[in-house]
Amino acid sequence: MALSIRGYAAQSATSPVAPHQFERRDPRPDDVVIDILYCGVCHSDLHQARNEWHSSIYPVVPGHEIVGRVSAVGDRVGKFKVGEMVGVGCMVDSCQHCGSCSAGLEQYCENGATWTYNDKDRHDGLPTFGGYSERIVVSDKFVVRISDKLDPKAAAPLLCAGITTWSPLRHWKIDKGSKVAVIGLGGLGHMGLKFAKAMGADVTLFTRTPDKEAEARRLGADHVVLSTDAKQMAAVARQFDFILDTVPSPHDLNPYLGTLKLNGVLCLVGLLEPIEPAVQAGMVILGRRSISGSAIGGIAETQEMLDFCAEHGIASDIEVIDIKDINTAYERMLKSDVKYRFVIDIASLKAA
Repeated sequence: MALSIRGYAAQSATSPVAPHQFERRDPRPDDVVIDILYCGVCHSDLHQARNEWHSSIYPVVPGHEIVGRVSAVGDRVGKFKVGEMVGVGCMVDSCQHCGSCSAGLEQYCENGATWTYNDKDRHDGLPTFGGYSERIVVSDKFVVRISDKLDPKAAAPLLCAGITTWSPLRHWKIDKGSKVAVIGLGGLGHMGLKFAKAMGADVTLFTRTPDKEAEARRLGADHVVLSTDAKQMAAVARQFDFILDTVPSPHDLNPYLGTLKLNGVLCLVGLLEPIEPAVQAGMVILGRRSISGSAIGGIAETQEMLDFCAEHGIASDIEVIDIKDINTAYERMLKSDVKYRFVIDIASLKAA
């Protein structure tokens, strides 16, 4: 029997996110049913709710930073039990047989991953709906375990903001002795600082805002460089092995490329728009530098990240909100008026 679910949805690009009743599928033998406790608010939620990426399928129930308790499992599920604290991130399925999936990189599925919301189930073609809701049904292959050492509220943003910054740092083998810079101090940037520091790197924050130094150091930065100050930028020329660029809007990459060492990498994790202004190819060629990108992480890698967070006491800095305040949260998010991630208390859905 399909499950009748209460949630919040956008009905069009111009309508607010508001109460919405919908159905989830009858659980399959390999499914885990999760009662959602908390859901982080990602900038992607706003983009999809307002159709800013021109791909929204309405109604949109956003939310892909989900933490909750298992309330039921299918007959074929052996690794999760009722009552366990678990999480669901940006994906709920993939083809499971292509080269990327076989390598544990489901986010790069060559046949297209199935996203947690604003997508269609690859088996029955029904729309996927996200975590701004009371319950979700997910294949056990795309569920991760949340340690009881983690605050479940602060763990929710790890399922997107956390893994988005963890994955490139791991891929490029950041460890003790690495010199890493992070561009931008927001939902992604603050996690990048925490992870790079915990991995043993010497960590610098690039910022356009002079008054962020104390906050950046609290989060793990060893140094802070004002990117609008030519002298400060010149002082860090050819310094960094790796730069994690978390800025979501077009910006000039050229000044940052000059701060990379020979063979250094600048990795984009926030920007999906065209790079503007144009990159000066000489900056890349003459230092054998690379511009790359990275998208979330695979399921095994996400579990590894969560376990690392539990071991090192790492979580997102959050502000908990009631679901009725989500539209106000979107407006505040546009103004960077949050440190550093909103998390919805789904218990508030009962009173909404």
